[in-house]
Amino acid sequence: MDKQTHKARTRQRILEEAARVMRECGTESIGVAALMKRVGLTHGGFYAHFDSREALVQVVIAEMFADSAQRMRSLWQQPDPAERLSTLIDYYLSETHRDCRAEGCPVPALVSEVGHLPEEAQAIFTQGVAAMLQRLSALLAELWQRDAETLASSLLAEMVGALALARACPDKTLSAAMLARSRAAIRHRVGLKEAA
Repeated sequence: MDKQTHKARTRQRILEEAARVMRECGTESIGVAALMKRVGLTHGGFYAHFDSREALVQVVIAEMFADSAQRMRSLWQQPDPAERLSTLIDYYLSETHRDCRAEGCPVPALVSEVGHLPEEAQAIFTQGVAAMLQRLSALLAELWQRDAETLASSLLAEMVGALALARACPDKTLSAAMLARSRAAIRHRVGLKEAA
């Protein structure tokens, strides 16, 4: 393996581990020394890949949105728009997604911290949310929903809020009930039948 390939792979390992930490614990949990130890590298090696911790956070936020979009790629390729929306709602508000913080949507993981991040990181987060809204709005427009942009914004806010609250609730029974009720309410609101 040549030097450039090795450096690219090492950088990717750092990004993946940092994304895992940020999804599970938030941006404040990203300490350079602890992160590099988790990756099995020295603290000093960090600066061969990133100028600063802030630069890492910015790249990781962009990476988290790209990774989330990649994970949802098969959903967006389903031909039936009603099936796409149904699958999205059911997955997003599932116990599986609630319990899979390390690989889930970045928005619930970051939403409470974004306002405290530097402007550059806030801008990257905003671009990621805007892309999610655009995809959701286009899907709703395919279903002839009136004012698809407004509805997309409202639905995303409801789903993010419900998931964040369900994750914060230590009572798994109550948490699961909140998710189920939110799924049912959102499905009803957009005219989808109850899930079997």
